[in-house]
Amino acid sequence: MHSATHQNRPAPPATGDAVTGDAGTGTESPVTATAAGDPNPRVVEAGGAGAEAAHSSEEDAGAETEGFRAAAARRRTAARFARQVAELSAGAFDCPLPGSGRTAERFAALTAVAEQDLCLARLVEGHVDAVAILAELGGPPPGPGERWGVWAAESPGEGLTATRTDRGWTLSGLKPYCSGAHSCTHALVTANAGDGRRLFAVRTGAAGDGTGCRPVAGSWQALGMAGSDTPDVRFHTVPAEPVGAVARYLTRPGFQHGGIGVAACWYGGARAVAAVLVETASRRGPDPLTDAHLGAVDMRLHAAGAVLRQAAAEIDRDPYDTEGAARVRGLRVRAFVESVCADVLTHVGRATGAGPLCHDERHARNTADLAVYIRQHHAERSLAELGGLAVRKESS
Repeated sequence: MHSATHQNRPAPPATGDAVTGDAGTGTESPVTATAAGDPNPRVVEAGGAGAEAAHSSEEDAGAETEGFRAAAARRRTAARFARQVAELSAGAFDCPLPGSGRTAERFAALTAVAEQDLCLARLVEGHVDAVAILAELGGPPPGPGERWGVWAAESPGEGLTATRTDRGWTLSGLKPYCSGAHSCTHALVTANAGDGRRLFAVRTGAAGDGTGCRPVAGSWQALGMAGSDTPDVRFHTVPAEPVGAVARYLTRPGFQHGGIGVAACWYGGARAVAAVLVETASRRGPDPLTDAHLGAVDMRLHAAGAVLRQAAAEIDRDPYDTEGAARVRGLRVRAFVESVCADVLTHVGRATGAGPLCHDERHARNTADLAVYIRQHHAERSLAELGGLAVRKESS
């Protein structure tokens, strides 16, 4: 795995630890920072929290007056996504490639963005995943001003079909769950071709070139993750360039590494949800029930951070998966982090009650976003696969 060509500044340190006690200084709760040891709490964009506030003050003021509106959430997230990608291209935000020797920094960077805004993290993760896929499969890196997504979800129904003509490949049909459908200028898309499932690069309608790629109105009704803008997209003879060989998207080692990157985003969302419990415990003072919930959350977040750091180290030791451990690793990490997120949602809710959910707009959004995002995990289906692999490993 080679390193990114347009990412220079050091990222935050390895993914954070517990709720109580910063691993970097021992004085600050990491739940108030983007990652353990990061000296700039809530930093997503260059210039720190102040710059983020300056960028979004007008948007946030509008949100306060108009209440929650999905379209407004989509616009705010799209604007922040464009700024984040611009900073990535300029070297002001760093997200190293997986397997480059700095995978822990990559996961920490994704956690940091997610702790600030899970919807933004969903789009940023898609863009940096596309950068990694293109690097791994020999495609050209994204150009200036390009914002990429990875649209690879499959569901029963029409699906997306690739057709090869004398003038090249075209895609037609319906693709579900296309995050950033209105803001990504390009996407990596899976489609069924005559020789199997292939990955293609396409320009989207957001590129402004009149392509036949259009989001389906009304197909993204979510309240949680509303800003991620993840509707179905209709393709009509959209020109496409193949990326990699048939089925290579799923069989490459980076597919498993990328799945752990998503878990790093879930982890950041859990840290954001936990922040309100830390604030509540501080305000209430000694209280055995609140402290018990906080202890349970602290333990789980500490463990999730450790699991992500261990996974990063293992990826850097064997980026090409010569040992064949990547699939089991990915299944374990994603399942564990998903369970931590679910437990954090439960403990925080039981400890703090309905108040923050009803009166704290950011906490309500964080909670709703995380509940939706972790459903990207395949639950018992993934656990069953992991169990089967574990049995075969033990019997071999």
